[in-house]
Amino acid sequence: MKPVKVGLLGLGTVGGGTVNVLRRNAGEITRRAGREILVTHASARDLSRPRICDTHDIKLSTDPYEIVNDPEVEIVVELIGGEHPAKELILTALENGKHVVTANKALIAKHGNEIFAKASEKGLMVAFEPAVAGGIPIIKALREGLTGNKIEWLAGIINGTCNYILTEMRDKGRDFADVLKEAQALGYAEADPTFDVEGVDAAHKLTILASIAFGIPLQFDKVYIEGISGVTQLDVAYAETLGYRIKLLGIARRTEKGIELRVHPTLIPARRLIANVDGVKNAVLVEGDAVGPTLYYGAGAGADPTASAVVADIVDVVRTLTSDPENRVPHLAFQPSAISDIPVLPIEEVETAYYLRLSAEDKPGVLADITRILAQHQISIEALIQKEPLTGETHIPIILLTHKVQERELNAAIAEIEALASINKPIKRIRLETLG
Repeated sequence: MKPVKVGLLGLGTVGGGTVNVLRRNAGEITRRAGREILVTHASARDLSRPRICDTHDIKLSTDPYEIVNDPEVEIVVELIGGEHPAKELILTALENGKHVVTANKALIAKHGNEIFAKASEKGLMVAFEPAVAGGIPIIKALREGLTGNKIEWLAGIINGTCNYILTEMRDKGRDFADVLKEAQALGYAEADPTFDVEGVDAAHKLTILASIAFGIPLQFDKVYIEGISGVTQLDVAYAETLGYRIKLLGIARRTEKGIELRVHPTLIPARRLIANVDGVKNAVLVEGDAVGPTLYYGAGAGADPTASAVVADIVDVVRTLTSDPENRVPHLAFQPSAISDIPVLPIEEVETAYYLRLSAEDKPGVLADITRILAQHQISIEALIQKEPLTGETHIPIILLTHKVQERELNAAIAEIEALASINKPIKRIRLETLG
């Protein structure tokens, strides 16, 4: 059979890695796909830049529309990122009868419903494994490997930048701002790190995972998002003292009332495997009713790891080029007609445990006032640490771990405690999950 011709939109780190992996493992890939796969076209903004791959036999262009409109190209791989013009390029490729592979998590999270509808209308595939967790095949695991399960919940470390920062803060006692600067110097964080450290990148990925896990539409706008910029070295140290570690988690959970979708710093028990995922690595923990807990761990970014996912998707597309579109694995795991409108819960209705750090006046009765207010809101305390005041200080840190409570009740209790004359700073709150 004739080789399948692939066109890359973007020839940066992941694009160059994709070319290298396809060439390096060409024999194995051909044996698995049943046909040779060749990158024949690629676009890049600046063709004079040095590349990590050999491009001598690739037709290069600065105009990506040349590729999506070229009749020779059968599969378009979108690696330029961002919402625009990536959305328009993908829709054009689909209109022209081309299958698509994309690593664009923001695009899928925000416009995936429209893109998948167009693909279904045209009988085409849009594959997006590299959009979440780099080289970890978590989408394939959820969509195919766990298809016999009712997914109860999932929790993921799905942003390597945040995980690197929190690991350094814990292991070396460093401050957030200091580690962030180093992460930027090492290339782990962008010059503008907002999407990473404020949780937006993780929320894009969680949106995709939750849709596949629960058979709901992609709903990025309903994800609760809180980043790690407010986590201090003190919080990291106190968590460690209590037997916990702080990670930025994306959490999706099925409840009787609806679906929880939230990204935030989270205390998790140090004994959990996922608590020991350090540096820039990613991991996703999935609980299925039949299989129980399963953990997927690996490199969440980088040229070869992400290229591994891109190539796997290309192979999947090649395998199905001659198959009946009605019998392919659905984009979001569930048949389009079976996508559910289960509501997504506002954060105020979520129930979880909490870490609270207070700065309280060092005098009798203050702790009694705090515990009285918590009791009035049916909030019970699991653990408490009261530190000695520093020399010359009149206030002391008090650290509390609560049992599970609805966030609405905790908000009301915090407002009352902060109104006490003996409390001199806003209360620091970090959610706690046992992941048991």
